[in-house]
Amino acid sequence: ATAMDQLVGFGLVAFSLLLFVYYTIWIIILPFIDSDHGIHKFFLPREYSVTIPVIAGLLLVLFVGVFVVIVMWKNRKPAKKSD
Repeated sequence: ATAMDQLVGFGLVAFSLLLFVYYTIWIIILPFIDSDHGIHKFFLPREYSVTIPVIAGLLLVLFVGVFVVIVMWKNRKPAKKSD
């Protein structure tokens, strides 16, 4: 792999790790900390802990479905006419 590919891969892994740590702290650790603690200002309200992953999952399914439809549409073979 080229240096650019490795850099992009490292960036994606770093972003995924940061997102995982943020979400884990938000969902698992934050409920055990007093609500008046200053750390709560760095996190979204708890209602978003379910809605954001659901919306992200629906968008992922939508994009995968659109991709499959486009690939199938481009690869379709014309129907043979019977005499």
